[in-house]
Amino acid sequence: MSHPVASPRKPVILAPGQGRAYPMGRISAVFKADEAETDSRYSVSEWWLEPTTQGPGAHSHDEDDLFYVIEGVMSLRVGEEWFDCPKGAFVLVPGGTTHDFENRGSVRAGVLNFSAPGPFEPMMPGIAEWFANNPPKNTVT
Repeated sequence: MSHPVASPRKPVILAPGQGRAYPMGRISAVFKADEAETDSRYSVSEWWLEPTTQGPGAHSHDEDDLFYVIEGVMSLRVGEEWFDCPKGAFVLVPGGTTHDFENRGSVRAGVLNFSAPGPFEPMMPGIAEWFANNPPKNTVT
């Protein structure tokens, strides 16, 4: 029987709301674990959208994205189809698939996002700058 080798990484224990915050107007992201915490294998973050707020727009990337709705109802686009996902819903977007998210509701909505492989957080300064130059618009109802 082999003995497991202790990981040089340290456990991450965060209280609700803790993490590295990236405010972007009506959208905010809070990174829970990325580069050093995951050995750059994956990224875990929360994304929060105020009511009737569009997201980043349709986009795709090589990484898989997993979304778990933690509050409100998040509308998620996968390919060409939109899904209204209530609290507790789970969506897996395979890498290379066009996707988007927005909050069409009247209360704040949030998703826990798992992106693999990582890291994702090094892109956040550029993403925050993009949102500063392109503030989120209201959703179309």
